[in-house]
Amino acid sequence: MVIDEALVQRLVTTQFPRWCDLTIRRVVPGGWDNRTFRLGDDLLVRLPSADGYAAAVAKEQRWLPVISPLVPFAVPEPVERGLPVPEFNRPWSIYRWIDGVPATVEAITDLDTFAGDVARFLMALAAVDASDGPAAGPHSFWRGAHPRVYDEEVQRSLVKLDGVIDTVAARAVWDAASDTRSSAPAVRFHGDIAPGNLLLREGRLHAVIDFGTSGVGDPACDLAIAWTMFDDSARRVFRRALPWDDAVWARGRAWALWKAMLLLAGAAGSHDPEREARTSRIVIEKILADAP
Repeated sequence: MVIDEALVQRLVTTQFPRWCDLTIRRVVPGGWDNRTFRLGDDLLVRLPSADGYAAAVAKEQRWLPVISPLVPFAVPEPVERGLPVPEFNRPWSIYRWIDGVPATVEAITDLDTFAGDVARFLMALAAVDASDGPAAGPHSFWRGAHPRVYDEEVQRSLVKLDGVIDTVAARAVWDAASDTRSSAPAVRFHGDIAPGNLLLREGRLHAVIDFGTSGVGDPACDLAIAWTMFDDSARRVFRRALPWDDAVWARGRAWALWKAMLLLAGAAGSHDPEREARTSRIVIEKILADAP
């Protein structure tokens, strides 16, 4: 399915004609799960890029207004929910535009402060009443569940990467996490705390976006950034600011390892295989060096 400015124009014109004269501009980069477009200066259109991502629309529409007043940074504000039509048979959303730039180490004024801010957000999110929130499952791609749900993928990656990374050490990290139990009460998690979903203003965290993989469950999945982005100092700040025990951190380490190995094992098929492989190796090295 071609998701372009012309499609967005037709959807907006037929379903929300009051905005039909606003300029539509593709956002680059526009994300993986959704295609994203500016609608005028103040609005944003997001369309799921595949059927598997469509469930996130109703979830964000339902829960973002609940979460927004209870967390210390901006989150997307749903304005309208678009209906499926034959031309585009998935629900879609219009949000308020949030000014900001995706987080990069180079753009962050102080990485330790940034790590503390991310921890503050996660603590506030985990404190939001979770009693009737969506339990981890297919809608979250199993974020919030125990990472062993991806054990088969990990075992395949370990075989494929034998001789490429220290698979003995990697297996030890994975097995240590697999042996833990998720015994703490389920809390709200974001599910994709990654640089592209953390927006900066003037070098500081300003907003957290894309709650498509959010839900209620184990918060370990939100700890992966400790190894994918933070250095040793920022990782210590991040860990000290969060209350979760060693078992949760072991599972967080496993989430980061699963994704990094998956990317490295499949790097040859990516758009930038050299960069993908280099980045994944760095993450894996951090994880193995930090393991108990």
